Amino acid sequence: MKKEMPFIVAIIPLFVMIVTMVITVVVLEQGPHIPLIVGTATASLVAWRCGYKWNEIEDAMYKGIRLALPAVIIIMLVGMTIGAWIGGGIVATMIYYGLKIITPSLFLVSITVICAIVSLAIGSSWSTMGTIGVAGMGIGLSMGIPAPMIAGAIISGSYFGDKMSPLSDTTNLAAGLTDTDLFVHIRHMLFTTIPGLVIALIAYAIMGMKFKNGAMDTANIEQTIQVLQDSFVISPFLLIIPVLVIVLVAKKVPAIPALIVGILLGFLSQIFIQGGSISDAVASLQSGFVIKTGNVMVDELFNRGGLDSMMYTVSMTIVAMTFGGILENTGMLEAIVKQILKLAKSTGALVASTVLSCFATNASCSEQYISIVIPSRMYAKAYREKGLHSKNLSRALEDGGTLTSVFVPWNTCGVFILGTLGVNAFDYAPYAILNFIVPVISIIFAMTGFTIVKLTESEKIALQKKDELILKG
Repeated sequence: MKKEMPFIVAIIPLFVMIVTMVITVVVLEQGPHIPLIVGTATASLVAWRCGYKWNEIEDAMYKGIRLALPAVIIIMLVGMTIGAWIGGGIVATMIYYGLKIITPSLFLVSITVICAIVSLAIGSSWSTMGTIGVAGMGIGLSMGIPAPMIAGAIISGSYFGDKMSPLSDTTNLAAGLTDTDLFVHIRHMLFTTIPGLVIALIAYAIMGMKFKNGAMDTANIEQTIQVLQDSFVISPFLLIIPVLVIVLVAKKVPAIPALIVGILLGFLSQIFIQGGSISDAVASLQSGFVIKTGNVMVDELFNRGGLDSMMYTVSMTIVAMTFGGILENTGMLEAIVKQILKLAKSTGALVASTVLSCFATNASCSEQYISIVIPSRMYAKAYREKGLHSKNLSRALEDGGTLTSVFVPWNTCGVFILGTLGVNAFDYAPYAILNFIVPVISIIFAMTGFTIVKLTESEKIALQKKDELILKG
C-alpha cells in the first residue's frame, strides 16, 4: 500500500539540500554534487522514517537514474561532437564569418548576433562570454557604450545560442529529463525564443543609434580572424556539415543518429581537410581539441570538447536523479506539487508555476542545472495528467531555468558573468532583454493556449506502455 507523505515532511530533504547548496556553492565556491548527495541521504532517511524499506528507497534511486540515461548518452555524444567540430575547423569557420559581420553603426546588434552564432556552434554560453564577450566589452567600451548595455547584449546572444544549440548541456538535460526528443524540444523552443531575439535586436538597434558615430578599435577582431586563418583551413564548404545536421533534424531523424553523423563528418574533416592525424582526431573525440596559438581568446575558445569534458555534467545528472528519484517515487514531490497545484489549476497557471519554480530554484540553489532537474521531476506528472505533451514542460524549464539564472548575483552564472565581464547582475539585468522577455512570452503563450500541444491518443497509449515497462524493470 502506498504511503502518504505529509507536506511538512516532504519539504525537509529539499530544504536541507537548498541550505547545503547555498553554503557549498556561494560560500565555499564548490560544485553542486555534494549538496545533492547530502539531499539524497536526507531524503533516504526521511523515507525510511516514514516506513519505506531500504530496497524500496534503493529502487527509487535506480528509477531516477534510468530516466536520465537517454540524456547521459546524448550529453556524451555532444562532448564528442564539440571536439570533432572544433578539430574539423567547422567551429572556426562559423566564428570567422560571424566576426566578419560586425559593424560600428550596429555594434550592439552585431555583438548579439556574433555571440549567438558562436554559442550555437559550441553549445556554451560561458565559453562564448569568456572569449568573444570579453573582446566585445573592450570594443564597445572604446566606442563609449555603457558596460551594462554591452554586457546585456553579450548575455542575450550567448544564451540564445546556448538554449537553442543541440550541443548545449542544459538543452540536453531539459529534453532528456522530460523524455522529449532533443530536436522536438529545440523546434518547440523556437516559438518563444525567436520572438524574444527579434525584440532584443530591435531594442539594441534603437539603443545603439546614439553610438553610431563612435570610433571602433577593430585590432582585436582582425588579429583573431588572422589567427583563425593561420590555424585552420577556413572554407564555406565546412558549413555544409552543420547544415546537414539541421536537415536531418528537419527530417525528424532521432538525436543520436543525427549527432553520430555530425561526429563522423567532423572527424573526417580534421583528417582530410585540416590535415590532422588519425591519432589527433581520436584524441579530439576523447579528451578534446588542443591548440596553442598564443592568442588568449582563441586558445580559451578552442581548447575544449571531447567525451571527458562531459563527465562533470554526467556525474551531476546521475547524482541529481538519485535525489529526484527518491523524492518522486516516495511521494515527496507529489506532496509538494499538490500544494502548488491548488493555485495552478489551469494550463496557463501550470506553465507559469513551472517558469517561476525554475527561477526560484535558481535563486535558492544557486545553480542553473538544478533549476532544470528539480522542476522537471516536480511537474512531469501534472503535465501528463492534463494531457500536455512533454515538450511543453521541457520548453518551460529552459525558458524559466536556463535564461533566468543570469539575474541572480549569487547564482554560478551571475558570479561567472561578474568575474568575466565585470558587470553586476543588477546593472546588466535591464539590458539582458532576451533573458527576461522569453519567460514572459512563455507565460503569455500558455495563458492563451498558443503553441501549447496536447498529447494524441496514440501518444498517451505509448506513454502508458513505457511506464509499464519501467515499473517491470
